[in-house]
Amino acid sequence: MTERTEVLQPEPAVALARLLGVDLPDLETDGLPLLWHWVYLLDRPRQADLGPDGHPVRGGIPAPPAPGRRRMAAGGRVTRTAPLVVGRAATRCTEIVSTTDKTGRSGPLTFVVVRHTLSQDGVVKVVEEQDIVYREAAAAPAAAPVATPVPLEADERAFPVDPTVLFRFSALTYNAHRIHYDRDYARDVEGYPGLVVHGPLQALVMAEAVRGTGAPAAAIDYRVVAPLFDHQGLVVRSPGIGSSRSVSVRDHSGRVTATAQVEMPTGERKAR
Repeated sequence: MTERTEVLQPEPAVALARLLGVDLPDLETDGLPLLWHWVYLLDRPRQADLGPDGHPVRGGIPAPPAPGRRRMAAGGRVTRTAPLVVGRAATRCTEIVSTTDKTGRSGPLTFVVVRHTLSQDGVVKVVEEQDIVYREAAAAPAAAPVATPVPLEADERAFPVDPTVLFRFSALTYNAHRIHYDRDYARDVEGYPGLVVHGPLQALVMAEAVRGTGAPAAAIDYRVVAPLFDHQGLVVRSPGIGSSRSVSVRDHSGRVTATAQVEMPTGERKAR
């Protein structure tokens, strides 16, 4: 287990709001919205501890199970039980919950569940379980054929995922994984047809789609179901009613790449 404590300053939240194109919430009263803790209490490994892909190869949680294994974000679950208030110290405790080895079509797979518990003044405010998959180095999916764009529905909106957005999100989250900002590496080494859109960025866009309807989200269970590349665009769909809302991300052609179930606080459920 590792533990990190720092005073939550407003600047990371300001930067995230400007990246997402949303108004800054009242950080001292309402606290950080769901998933905004991802720009705080970050691991900052030494440059010498990074592998060729940009991920730490030692000293982090989790560490790769073997040399050359590639890491992918598969999804996670986050519950916000109380607001993390900016201007006060917060503590994040990180531990490995489980490690499971399996064999898939691409070879050996290692599934790791990492739990982060964030607290202030001794009170737990956020609990997160992150699902990570390590796989053998293998050819990435081939570029999909050019597809006809699908028009936006009434409950959908497009979110830009150009290289600038992906680079800024990597910087905000201290994520050095090169598939998100180094096109040459993504294409020539990992075989991707474009820059990979972060799974956490897709989750944030889904959570914000619900918050944008005026409903404060209390929990999210999200899955990354297919890779999304920058040239394919990002469209988020969020029905605007109900205490438990199914949200999804698709590319411009209609192919779904991420899904989530977002839960409202108890008071929100009673009010509807």
